[in-house]
Amino acid sequence: MKSCGLSLPTAVAAAFGDEEKKMAAGKASGESEKSNSLTAEEREALGGLDSRLFGFVRFHEDGARTKTLLDKAVRYYESLILKAEGKVESDFFCQLGHFNLLLEDYPKALSAYQRYYSLQSDYWKNAVFLYGLGLVYFYYNAFQWAIKAFQEVLYVDPSFCRAKEIHLRLGLMFKVNTDYESSLKHLQLALVDCNPCTLSSAEIQFHIAHLYETQRKYHSAVEAYEQLLQTENLPARVKATVLQQLGWMHHNVDLLEDKATKESNAIQYLQRSLETDPNSGQSWYFLGRCYSSIGKVQDAFISYRQSIDKSEASADTWCSIGVLYQQQNQPMDALQAYICAVQLDHGHSAAWMDLGTLYESCNQPQDAIKCYLNATRSKSCHNSSALAGRIKYLQGQLCNLPQCSLQNKTKLLPSIEEAWSLPIPAELTSRQGALNTAQQDLKSHHPNTEPVLGLSHIPISQQSLPLDIITASQVEVLSSPVKRKRTSSPTKNISDTWSSGHIVSHPPGQQQVHSWCLTPQKLQHLEQLRANRDNLSPAQKLMLGQLESQFVLMQQHQRNTLNLPHNCTNLTSSTEEPWRKQLSNSIQGLHKGQSSHMADPNGEQSPCFTGPPRYLQSASTSIQNQKGHSTLPSNSLTQGPALNPFTSHTATSGGQQVIITLTKESSKPSRSISSVPDKSRHSGGSPDGCASVKEHPNHVHQLIPDGSFSPNHGDSMSPNLLISDDSQLSTLMIGKASDSVDTRPCDKVNNIFQAICTKTGNSVTSSPSSAISTATPSPKSTEQMTTQSVPSLNSPHCELHRTNGEGVEDSQSHKETDFPQISYKPSSQIIPSVSVSIYSSSAEVLKACRNLGKNGLSNSSILLDKCPPPRPPSTPYPPLPKDKLNPPTPSIYLENKRDAFFPPLHQFCTNPNNPVTVIRGLAGALKLDLGLFSTKTLVEANNEHLVEVRTQLLQPADENWDPTGTKKIWRCESNRSHTTIAKYAQYQAASFQESLREESEKRSHHKDYSDNESTSSDKSGKRKKGPFKTIKFGTNIDLSDDKKWRLQLHELTKLPAFVRVVSAGNLLSHVGHTILGMNTVQLYMKVPGSRTPGHQENNNFCSVNINIGPGDCEWFVVPEDYWGVLNDFCEKNNLNFLMSSWWPNLEDLYEANVPVYRFIQRPGDLVWINAGTVHWVQAIGWCNNIAWNVGPLTACQYKLAVERYEWNKLQNVKSVVPMVHLSWNTARNIKVSDPKLFEMIKYCLLKILKQCQTLREALIAAGKEVIWHGRTKDETAHYCNICEVEVFDLLFVTNESNSQKTYIVHCQDCARKTSENLENFVVLEQYKMEDLIEIYDQFTLAPSLPSSS
Repeated sequence: MKSCGLSLPTAVAAAFGDEEKKMAAGKASGESEKSNSLTAEEREALGGLDSRLFGFVRFHEDGARTKTLLDKAVRYYESLILKAEGKVESDFFCQLGHFNLLLEDYPKALSAYQRYYSLQSDYWKNAVFLYGLGLVYFYYNAFQWAIKAFQEVLYVDPSFCRAKEIHLRLGLMFKVNTDYESSLKHLQLALVDCNPCTLSSAEIQFHIAHLYETQRKYHSAVEAYEQLLQTENLPARVKATVLQQLGWMHHNVDLLEDKATKESNAIQYLQRSLETDPNSGQSWYFLGRCYSSIGKVQDAFISYRQSIDKSEASADTWCSIGVLYQQQNQPMDALQAYICAVQLDHGHSAAWMDLGTLYESCNQPQDAIKCYLNATRSKSCHNSSALAGRIKYLQGQLCNLPQCSLQNKTKLLPSIEEAWSLPIPAELTSRQGALNTAQQDLKSHHPNTEPVLGLSHIPISQQSLPLDIITASQVEVLSSPVKRKRTSSPTKNISDTWSSGHIVSHPPGQQQVHSWCLTPQKLQHLEQLRANRDNLSPAQKLMLGQLESQFVLMQQHQRNTLNLPHNCTNLTSSTEEPWRKQLSNSIQGLHKGQSSHMADPNGEQSPCFTGPPRYLQSASTSIQNQKGHSTLPSNSLTQGPALNPFTSHTATSGGQQVIITLTKESSKPSRSISSVPDKSRHSGGSPDGCASVKEHPNHVHQLIPDGSFSPNHGDSMSPNLLISDDSQLSTLMIGKASDSVDTRPCDKVNNIFQAICTKTGNSVTSSPSSAISTATPSPKSTEQMTTQSVPSLNSPHCELHRTNGEGVEDSQSHKETDFPQISYKPSSQIIPSVSVSIYSSSAEVLKACRNLGKNGLSNSSILLDKCPPPRPPSTPYPPLPKDKLNPPTPSIYLENKRDAFFPPLHQFCTNPNNPVTVIRGLAGALKLDLGLFSTKTLVEANNEHLVEVRTQLLQPADENWDPTGTKKIWRCESNRSHTTIAKYAQYQAASFQESLREESEKRSHHKDYSDNESTSSDKSGKRKKGPFKTIKFGTNIDLSDDKKWRLQLHELTKLPAFVRVVSAGNLLSHVGHTILGMNTVQLYMKVPGSRTPGHQENNNFCSVNINIGPGDCEWFVVPEDYWGVLNDFCEKNNLNFLMSSWWPNLEDLYEANVPVYRFIQRPGDLVWINAGTVHWVQAIGWCNNIAWNVGPLTACQYKLAVERYEWNKLQNVKSVVPMVHLSWNTARNIKVSDPKLFEMIKYCLLKILKQCQTLREALIAAGKEVIWHGRTKDETAHYCNICEVEVFDLLFVTNESNSQKTYIVHCQDCARKTSENLENFVVLEQYKMEDLIEIYDQFTLAPSLPSSS
């Protein structure tokens, strides 16, 4: 069907005016339909309800009416969908998604959002939709997709009213993903925002302090915790948790203080924590550990007893009790405690190892072997090799003993099988079963209670949000159906949810089938008995009781497996932190949605509540879905590549779930994509590009298609989950494939023309800024456009900018069916964009902007209004054959100076088809004195000059191993410090002398062996990796000071103009200020193995690198087209493509058909890295290198720079190059003759001119004075002090910094977040509007210069 896409305000009149009367007169055919219809008052009330209220609407007390209204609206909408056979407007589904989200019906919410996504071509303009979608993904722990959705919200609407909530959730997700730098940034952004949020400021501060602790920045963590304790009116629960963390850190970390006082301080902190919260089982447990470490056994036992009383289901506590009993020579008591630990957590390897030690001390090697085997089966077992050796030793002893002696020997302890039924473990199991039964009864009778962080069953209204942390491995288990399947049986479980400390393992082999492990047949029988509970015979009631008891035990096991206790701490190493074992109560608290607490700007919280979240139930018991239930388990969606956003899960009325693939189309007829071969848009799976449909009772299937294009595959943001109890409604909401195909031209293309330098097979929609290449056709070409072309920016049929559901639809749009729409209250920060051609004069631009700026700006993107947020490019199609994955490196050999200045050399290097060019012999041809950059000369010139040092591991150039040498990884460890040139020169020389000695020793050693033997020895050495030697790499040595480095910088003026540091044709020479390492020279001092990890240059600018020598460097280069593939690999490895340190695994790249250029750079060779090229470098010998960046005046360079500028903004990363500032300087200084480059720069000027004028009028209308400030010579471009986006012309400066002349700059959005009416800010103006108008009008297309031969 065609997407009508009628805007909500426009639809109100049609829905509630004459159309309402028509519906009432002609379509109301029955009493039931009348009872479900919505009154005008109800529609008005629903108009204010959308995803922005999630977590803030109150459904208890007065909110019960709201919940009833939402239920009614959902029923009404679903009935209309059935009646219209699914042919309703896209906004209809968006509203339905919001209502279901507020009702916490996440499967239905995701289904409705998916349908909206498939129908609405410009869905990305609707920030409220993206926010709701992100919340649903967050609920399912699909963090990769939640992050993308939330980032797009902030990109399309930086002033979004729930920005603080988004930053909080992004901070928590990045924390789970171990991207600590991004996590800290988002948590700090949430902290400075004065808007309401589901966590208080104190709780956000706690997460920041805990983040430092997680990074092992213990001094910073202690300082942050202590500062938090000084907060006035600190909630008791936060205070108790902070004191608990401080106590455990003092016990665990030796760096904080000497051993004599650390235990005393730890005990004091924990006692203070217990004074604040005496019911914390975790604090009692920590206190017991402290007493145990100083030999106070009785106090330790008392503390452990208290911990058991407060939180009995703690495997850690039972294990520690076992250790104490074993130390007191009470083996039977120790045995029972250990068994309790492994019953509560079958993967508690510390307990298994201690239990094995106990059996071994009692001379029972067979049982010891069983325990050790369970400990070694964990993937995270850190001492598996030592355990394996111990197992082998014990097995050898058993083989040497006669069989009769084994049978007749008296056992001091029961066997592992018998120990499972000892009194204390049996009593514990019984109590846990009774406790779980009581919890289930409490939940069924009192839905307004939910246990959080060991607070028993206190109503949510009396609790604050939890503080504890979820680890990455826990999320992986909760969100991965593969690992979920592993945990489905308590006897075959290797839980991956412990990230450190306790090593996960299997229970004993003899425990392979527990009596309480229900089969699917028994589960089905249980459901039948429950359904007929009132009509059962006594025998059937007895059977029901037995099955329910077994089911409770099975639930408890699964809860232990999937929902881990938050109190778990390492028992085997005193250096591990407790956070590694804590449950994600803070994220699960956010999962609660409406149960969250709204904190006002002062940190006070008003509790909000609805029923208990299904997430907590499904995470523990949804291994097998019962017949008739359609609730999606929280872990049926996965992260990373396993999460397929194009898969619909439909639950039929019979309890079966049918997979139906529904995808967003990407192959609509459009001139923009007509050049892409048809075969490039077909799936690599089934011939027709569709996945097969399978049915299996009571099981959720997951489709994992490949990433290639198909007629039904488009954007990666598609939520494609559809679950409904009504199979007919499910079918209608999914829609037929033919219904979802819109044949109107260019709807999904969003005014994107063919990209400049388009690579074969790339979808142009993956590069939004490619639109600015020819965004606005010249007046001469406008009349030549056909109906199949994308309309120009000044076309009368061009859609206006739509954000949060507002905007005006294309005049050709129409409604196929008349349905009521809910009138959403427009956001005060939404402004429609203006369609103005770049060929318009500045007067026309300003006239079009008039009266649009009263409420501020919607976004500050310098891309097209119709362009979706930037995304990485898809993998080029067709894939390269395997024999093309090691292409030869383009190389130019120079013989003399004339060759170096030959114009085709410049053209060859800047050709986008050449990702890298090696210019051999440049130094010799130009007679460059490379000795000026030698270590000896540098020491003589400035021996105290600062050097940044990176400490790394010496590894083979084409491999990257973890520190133990056991597996290849992408993360490249590199720790930063600083020294001086003189000291690093000493290290460099000492390293060389040490290498000479080692080489001499090798020669003498090899004399004793034959060549064959030495060769085989070398090969075996290559197979055995680690431990690795540590090396130091001197990097980022600044040579910008012309006074210090005059000779060196003057020597570089001999280079051809296109590679010089400063030249008229270099964009970076027009920035107007210094950008260290980009438009200045940087030096690198290396020893063998020094690594520059994988990266693209800042803002995708070209780079020049000259090897000074005497050693060589090895380079690895990947073309710009494939950076999206490398970005995906980084995400899979929990790395940030832009900020993390990573070294690609070549095997992964070749498997993904990524070509890799690999070559050696010798002394005197210049390496030209083209725009956007990905590269990583390793030194082979001892050498120095110099490097800088260059911005050639080409359309390709400018396009890629703007793309990265916008991608950085989406990723909340600062752009080193201020592209707005650079664009205006370029327009002022340079005459551009390239039409494509001119149009791109002109469009950016147009967009910024509109933004400046609109913002200026908004400030004047609000009565805010704009103060002239001007600019000084060489003044740097300005960035927001909070979010680090570039701020141009109008600077928002705090009153205090303005009076002190420090000028701390904010962007408008951040200024309003800290001071809504800007009363604490002054606005400084740096450019007169007349000056900007003059630059804009005078920047015209220059005539082309005659080409040189």
